[in-house]
Amino acid sequence: MDNLLQTLKDALLRGGMRGLVGPILVVMILAMMVLPLPPFLLDILFTFNIALAIMVLLVAMNTTRPLDFAVFPSVLLISTLLRLSLNVASTRVVLLEGHTGPDAAGKVIESFGHFLVGGNYAVGIVVFIILVIINFVVITKGAGRIAEVGARFTLDAMPGKQMAIDADLNAGLIGEDVARKRRAEIAQEADFYGAMDGASKFVRGDAVAGIIIMLISIIGGLAVGVLQHDLDFATAAKNYTLLTIGDGLVAQIPALVISTAAGMVVSRVASDDNIGQQLVKQLINSPQLLILTAAIIGMMGLIPGMPHFPFLLLAGGLGWFAWYLLQRAKLDEAKVAEAEHPVLTPSNEAPEASWEDVAQVDVLGLEVGYRLIALVDKAQDGDLLRRIKGIRKKFTQDMGFLPPAVHIRDNLDLRPNAYRITLKGAEIGSGEAFPNLFLAINPGNVSGILPGTPTKDPAFGLPAIWVEANVRDQAQAMGYTVVDASTVVATHMSHLINVHAAELLGRQEVQQLLDHLGKFAPKLTEDLVPKLLSLATVQKVMQNLLDEGMHIRDMRTILETLAEHAPHTQDTNVLTALVRVSLGPAIVQQFYPAAQELQVIGMDKELEYVLGQALQAGGSAIEPSLANTLLREARNATQSQEQMGLPTVLLVPGGIRDLLARFLKRALPQLKVISHEEVPGFKTVRVTSMVGGRV
Repeated sequence: MDNLLQTLKDALLRGGMRGLVGPILVVMILAMMVLPLPPFLLDILFTFNIALAIMVLLVAMNTTRPLDFAVFPSVLLISTLLRLSLNVASTRVVLLEGHTGPDAAGKVIESFGHFLVGGNYAVGIVVFIILVIINFVVITKGAGRIAEVGARFTLDAMPGKQMAIDADLNAGLIGEDVARKRRAEIAQEADFYGAMDGASKFVRGDAVAGIIIMLISIIGGLAVGVLQHDLDFATAAKNYTLLTIGDGLVAQIPALVISTAAGMVVSRVASDDNIGQQLVKQLINSPQLLILTAAIIGMMGLIPGMPHFPFLLLAGGLGWFAWYLLQRAKLDEAKVAEAEHPVLTPSNEAPEASWEDVAQVDVLGLEVGYRLIALVDKAQDGDLLRRIKGIRKKFTQDMGFLPPAVHIRDNLDLRPNAYRITLKGAEIGSGEAFPNLFLAINPGNVSGILPGTPTKDPAFGLPAIWVEANVRDQAQAMGYTVVDASTVVATHMSHLINVHAAELLGRQEVQQLLDHLGKFAPKLTEDLVPKLLSLATVQKVMQNLLDEGMHIRDMRTILETLAEHAPHTQDTNVLTALVRVSLGPAIVQQFYPAAQELQVIGMDKELEYVLGQALQAGGSAIEPSLANTLLREARNATQSQEQMGLPTVLLVPGGIRDLLARFLKRALPQLKVISHEEVPGFKTVRVTSMVGGRV
């Protein structure tokens, strides 16, 4: 007793009164199997059972995805136990009081025994068996099979879904919290289908138990009525059989309703609409299909011998509804046309041109074809705007400054599914996206080929295929990274923004950075700009850093270094090199996050000497033949480093670092050049590849 009280106390502390609902309900269900219940209480409980089944069906129809009703397997188990407990309790009352008349077990059982089957126990037995067969053979078996297959496919697709989450996280489209939530949803989805697969066995067992309980109740009732209460066989058969049939029907009808709800939950396809909305959109919202159906039904009604009235009535109703949909569509088109092409009247003539008509060029722009407008339209639940906000936030956190806002507009000159990304009015990237399809990207280790339209990932050039939505799980199971159209555009934009970070840092952004830092270190910013350096010089140094893939988050170190060396030089390249030395630990950490030993590409001493001599002679370019040799050797060393799975970092003396970085940037953008001075003293260096010599 003490343990029971402690359990109830713990449940109350954890969830309040809600925490006691589950334990109390289970205890009551188990008590009904042991304690005798009066007929009035049986009426209440049977009514509650019917209401529970209807409630579960309505919730199942109004969910938009299975996880919205994740507690359904437990509800299925509890409702099954409730029906079995009510069967035990009602059977006890029927056998004890059945000789007194058809209302011995309550009014609900009496009503189901008389009203639904007309008081004919033979008809009642047939109806009961038909309901059990429908529930057991059709609905429950189908729902169980769908849950079994869904659980298997969900488990197979988990690796691909995890890769898609990691891709969104790396692209800055989502944060750690969202990624963690989506991973939990994937695991919960697999658990749900597995639980549904097991819970369906309870319903099948319930159907079998219903038949056995009915047979036992009829045989036991005849024995009790004839042998104990001295009833004649006909009276005993009528009383006990009608009571048993009513008891069976009042239990099987809710069971059928809940089994139907289970089938709806596991058979629906994920969508933003519930089942009712999907039926309206996909079944009866097409005037052409309604007209064709009305014509077929009408022709069937004209066949001699057919019942003309119901067929022609239904054909007329369908035809009227199709006409109504066509008229509404024409009205919507007229409103759209009027909004796009308003009629000019004397009262709204175009005003004279003014300076307000001079359009400024957008720093960052996204132009979309008309079929992609839904991706950027909030009214149509387009999520590309939200993703772009996430990209800007991720860029700000990674690079250290806020990029300009992205201006989005439609462009009728583009192909319907095309988009174009512009920087200061010039195109820097373009591609195509299909809102109703998914892009399956091949990361290099897929296990098969998918049906679809071959293409390339616009951001990184990987081979990809546009596939239908029903192939998505299969693609993820085969190792593809599957993303929707919004993610394709957002990832492409995120990549281009990072590539062109230096061009996005204008004087306005630099001034905003200084103003922001001035709140925490006012003396530092006041002494540097404009006393020692101009704003343009500071901007150029930061652009040089960004141009080589460095972030400018450590503004304090950057400005302190500039303030220290500005009295001696105003050369932006020299200042950049000095800032890079101060940021050396951050630069090395960017390429070697946790390594104590830096495995780098080295350069032959003779080649270093030749390049150093060229710089000392006042040259800013490399002689052509030397440039070809240097480029070839650098490419070979880079390939060797990549084959070993090591970072492609070239370590050279500080005097030639800037020259080599500018020379190799276009031909080998993946090769990063650092100087000996930038390597912290606590790091060790090992040369694994060589430019112009052997390791």
